[in-house]
Amino acid sequence: MTEKPLILVTNDDGISAPGIRTLISIMNTIGEVVVVAPDSPQSGMGHAITLDSTLYAERVYMDDGPQIEYSCSGTPADCVKLAIRELLDRKPDLCVSGINHGSNSSINVIYSGTMSAAIEAGIEGIPAIGFSLLDYTWNAHFEASKSYVKTITEQLLNNGLPNDIVLNVNIPNILKEDIKGIKICRQAKANWVEEFDKRKTPQGKDYYWLSGKFVNLDGGEDTDEWALEQGYVSVVPIQFDLTAHQFIKTLKTWNLND
Repeated sequence: MTEKPLILVTNDDGISAPGIRTLISIMNTIGEVVVVAPDSPQSGMGHAITLDSTLYAERVYMDDGPQIEYSCSGTPADCVKLAIRELLDRKPDLCVSGINHGSNSSINVIYSGTMSAAIEAGIEGIPAIGFSLLDYTWNAHFEASKSYVKTITEQLLNNGLPNDIVLNVNIPNILKEDIKGIKICRQAKANWVEEFDKRKTPQGKDYYWLSGKFVNLDGGEDTDEWALEQGYVSVVPIQFDLTAHQFIKTLKTWNLND
């Protein structure tokens, strides 16, 4: 690559979140950076897109870095779509999303706005990575993440990715000296056991707060959950073809044409 790679940066925690500010600073050492990120938190939005309201994108100046930044009124997936179709003068060489405040390992990838932005880029044929730190607090410390984010990004730019695959990277919330390295993993089989806290408004109308417990159902030592518990950065290649190819042959034996 004779010119600096064009890197699209986005997230789901909002353009002012410490995680994306850290990611921007890392990407500025690698390439030409354009940021298109939500103007407010969009965690848990999954792959939602805006269909029934107006989208806005405003040029903003968040710090004195060399990047160009836009604050978008939409979802993370909206941000990527708008960036590619309207805001960028050429197709990005890479899209990075994050650094998310909280885990996107295992089943969390389904609900994640961070990963949906990366997947949206992948759908457009752009190599993409979603980065997450296992710390949900706003004042999370991202210092230990920096070298791993840079290494994985540079390796992707050097080696490329197959079409239709993006990387899901999760970083344990421990000191840098305690991180053991990087593990290439599969997604653990796990799920959330949800509970709803039912309450009443002063007018007597029921309302609910969602809560729940994360349950890891996978005892394998090749999963993202295992790697993170052992102090490794987990890297999972994910795909957005949801076809259960192994079941097609069996499904063809069903009597569906009568």
